[in-house]
Amino acid sequence: MADKKNNKRNNRNNDEDYNPRFRKVRKKVCPLCADKNLQLDYKNAEQLKKFINDKGKILPRRATGACAIHQRDITLAVKRARQIAVLPYTAE
Repeated sequence: MADKKNNKRNNRNNDEDYNPRFRKVRKKVCPLCADKNLQLDYKNAEQLKKFINDKGKILPRRATGACAIHQRDITLAVKRARQIAVLPYTAE
């Protein structure tokens, strides 16, 4: 019985460290690094809506795929847009 389990595991993947719970996930590419022509602007609400969720919260890096430098820029732009009432603080 144990041999059958080992054979199934080896047939799926020849690697001994195979664990079905953990899959390799492709690394996200920062949208601002990838497109050099894309400038983040706090007055452009349509551009900033990509980086906030439906409740108006700023999405984390793991969701946006932005690098650390650009995630800080996104946060600053969203906060400035909220201050001048281009974006709402919360969803209505």
